[in-house]
Amino acid sequence: MIPEDLRYTAEHEWVAPQAGGAVRVGITHFAQDSLGDIVYVQLPDSGTEVAAGDSLGEVESTKSVSEIYAPVAGKVVARNDQLAEAPELINSDPYGAGWLLDIEPAEPARVDELLDAASYRELTEQ
Repeated sequence: MIPEDLRYTAEHEWVAPQAGGAVRVGITHFAQDSLGDIVYVQLPDSGTEVAAGDSLGEVESTKSVSEIYAPVAGKVVARNDQLAEAPELINSDPYGAGWLLDIEPAEPARVDELLDAASYRELTEQ
């Protein structure tokens, strides 16, 4: 359940290039499965500048609250406002309707430095 065409972080975010140069960010199936039922999501506003590794917000589940981290530096250009009303989309479709936000990377080449599917699979199997 780890899509081959995405990049990943050790903090369990996925990154997918979008048309126009932005990257879409979400949390992985592994992360949502570990969290349990997600009940609330806090995301930054569009236009927010972020540095790689910065906290972008949080995902709250019935079990805990987890930080979301920026996989790359750049500017938030879109966020998934559907999650305000339906945070459970992250549980039901983490790689589709449960996406979190889009970032316009300051250095697009940095995306290629993130984990590939095989490396992320290895990380989650440890």
